[in-house]
Amino acid sequence: MMWQDLVFLAGSVLSIVFLAPTVRDVTANIPLGSSVPSMTIGTIYAVTYATMGMRFSAFGSLGVATMWSLIVCYRSPGPRDGPANVLRFVRSLARQAHSAVTGTPTDDDRVAAGQSAD
Repeated sequence: MMWQDLVFLAGSVLSIVFLAPTVRDVTANIPLGSSVPSMTIGTIYAVTYATMGMRFSAFGSLGVATMWSLIVCYRSPGPRDGPANVLRFVRSLARQAHSAVTGTPTDDDRVAAGQSAD
């Protein structure tokens, strides 16, 4: 076993401990723009560590990805809970990309423009 495997595991355990209060807080609203990428990165790290033979690191990163998945499903702002929030994020990202390419404003842009600067 490599010592680095244990160091990465320790970092993942700390991340899990620090994310637990957010998962438990029913009033938390974490934007999908933060939580979905974090969930995805945790999953990619888990797979990468597993292919390198770093099992402890892989399990730790999988735990972090699971915590972020729970945050995506149950602590994001919006009308619905559950895995459908990932699809909602992807659709929003696609709309923003289309808007950037075509130059047409999205609904989010229109709302932001109508808000006061206060």
